[in-house]
Amino acid sequence: MDYLDDIKEEIKVLKQSNKLIIVEGKKDVASLKELGLKNVRQLSGPLFGTIESIEDREIVLLTDLDAEGKKLYSSLKRQLDRRGVKIDNSLRDLLFKTRLSHIEGLSHYLKKNGNI
Repeated sequence: MDYLDDIKEEIKVLKQSNKLIIVEGKKDVASLKELGLKNVRQLSGPLFGTIESIEDREIVLLTDLDAEGKKLYSSLKRQLDRRGVKIDNSLRDLLFKTRLSHIEGLSHYLKKNGNI
């Protein structure tokens, strides 16, 4: 379970960097804010509207890890790539090593397993 330390470290890095984190819904935002992340935005309205509103050159795209979330991630990434926005997948890649499938459960998961 070394990856739990890696996840905690990555969250710490994200707090310091204040990179924009895009998530799917309100509960995802709440979970990440509970972990101390502040620059979190939920998808709302048409996807192109969210994509066009992103002015950052690098963001974290943290859709759910289930089939629907993977499809959404792929679509968003493709469109963001076209706009020259780099995606930081560090946390997402670590989360695939867990049993977590929904971002809204991240704070609970870490409190239960990672002593946060």
